[in-house]
Amino acid sequence: MNRIDRLVATVLLLQSRRLIRAQDIAEHFGISIRTVYRDLLALQEAGVPLAAEAGEGYSLVDGYHLPPVMFTQEEASALFVGGEFVQRLTDASLKKHAESALLKIRAVLPEDRQEYIERLQQVTQVFTQPAPQQNGFRDDVLTLMQDAVVRRRVLKMDYCALNTGEITQRCVEPLALLYYSFHWHLIAFCRLRQDYRDFRTDRIKSIQASDEIYAPREGFSITKYLQEWNKIENPQEVRVKFNPAVVKRVRHRYFFGVAEEPTADNGVIITFLVPALEVMVDWLLGFGPEVEILHPPQLQQMILEHAQKVVAHYATNSPN
Repeated sequence: MNRIDRLVATVLLLQSRRLIRAQDIAEHFGISIRTVYRDLLALQEAGVPLAAEAGEGYSLVDGYHLPPVMFTQEEASALFVGGEFVQRLTDASLKKHAESALLKIRAVLPEDRQEYIERLQQVTQVFTQPAPQQNGFRDDVLTLMQDAVVRRRVLKMDYCALNTGEITQRCVEPLALLYYSFHWHLIAFCRLRQDYRDFRTDRIKSIQASDEIYAPREGFSITKYLQEWNKIENPQEVRVKFNPAVVKRVRHRYFFGVAEEPTADNGVIITFLVPALEVMVDWLLGFGPEVEILHPPQLQQMILEHAQKVVAHYATNSPN
């Protein structure tokens, strides 16, 4: 990026934030803090009104805005692809806003770029299988949750437990939204349980935002929460040899693996740390004869017993 482009991008960055530190600008552009100071001085000399708060950061003086900036072809393409992901991986509350935003973006593009996006749309598809929405559960909660997280508004909801089906009324302080395992999850402090909880958004029967604003939880960090969530207490070590035919499948599907060593036949031996041996049984059985359990012996026995039950089941229920 040349300096002129970086100066314009710096103004856009300042325009998008209430306050930003020189360190944050440096990290955003991959430049030194001294270069940031030179850029800010150049902007001031060019007439851009900057305000500085000692020890806090920089901002644009209230009321100053750049005129609308035209999207490049690459920027418009990136926004279109992002919109496709929103359409496939969010709920009704976000889809309608994403569709409206993309229509506005396309409306201001020059004709040649509109045609480019049209052709791109014809040859681009986000192929994913979203989890089916069950009757009686909400499919329009993400926008409400986003607003509640940002504004720190307490949420009241009826939540249905996945395992028991029990419905409880919860009053929660929303802290973060995560997407994993094909579902959106709200991380919140639950006043009923007096602890942090992970709520799957597709298990919500009803929800509303209250007028109550909760105090910031200074000790909470989503990064630390995820680190604790991924921590395994009393882990058990499992060593498994995988034949070459399934090596790629293993690496893409399992996250308990902590070390691996190649074998002479292009297979791999992977060491896993798991919370319980039971979590490995069904998964390893799916590889059939392409795996060999090296350790521990009790896992070998567990898989043998499970396989025997499967054989007995089909032997008993065989039409012959």
